[in-house]
Amino acid sequence: MTGNALVHALVVGLAVGALGRLVLPGRPVAPVWLTLAVGVGAALLGTITARVAGVDVAAPSLLRLAVQAGFAGTAVVLAVAAAGRAPRSADRATNRWRPATDPTTVPADQEGKHR
Repeated sequence: MTGNALVHALVVGLAVGALGRLVLPGRPVAPVWLTLAVGVGAALLGTITARVAGVDVAAPSLLRLAVQAGFAGTAVVLAVAAAGRAPRSADRATNRWRPATDPTTVPADQEGKHR
């Protein structure tokens, strides 16, 4: 891979990673560094794939740009979606169902009787 193709892959990856944070709806759950790193890595993979497919990666090419952006966009969306499905921390889950130690704070059952 030439230096020119590497620089283009870095620029495309950073741009797609940054835009992916802005375009995807909802509260961002993936850190910024993750979306940028995934974007750059996928753009580099797109450059390699384009070269294997026979595209001249040394010269500026719309096909190479489309492959890079496609790989980076798909990877950023998958990374953000996977980060959104992270399980809750065990500490939060155990705090929710911890039994009360003081009998005056035990909640009433459905009939209003205390246990």
